Amino acid sequence: MSRTDDPTDEHWVDPEIIRPYVVTRGRTQPVHGKFDLISMALAVGPPPGPDAGLDPEHLRILQLCREPKSVAEIAAHLNLPAGTIRVLLGDLFDRELVQAQEPQTEVDMRDMKLYRAVLDGLRSL
Repeated sequence: MSRTDDPTDEHWVDPEIIRPYVVTRGRTQPVHGKFDLISMALAVGPPPGPDAGLDPEHLRILQLCREPKSVAEIAAHLNLPAGTIRVLLGDLFDRELVQAQEPQTEVDMRDMKLYRAVLDGLRSL
């Protein structure tokens, strides 16, 4: 067995894949909600206590979403793929800790905030 075939070799796992997988516990889709890149999330209610059983990424999302943030913006801030953010937002949505607003079909295409949110999301990928 050569050095590169050794399963204990630390280089066989790409951390860019493992971290999102661990954060979502292997889930790839949120239980509820669609959460497009431009869906807006807003934290509601008081911040949960330390015994709420939330992961650090959930808590960071709640901090960011004290002001409305798009999925793309959250992904950029947390340096995680948008798919991972969707799963985490679904968890928070189920606990009624965030409200989500799906994008409206009649969006003003001249709104620069929309383009910035999409660009931030694309950069985070």
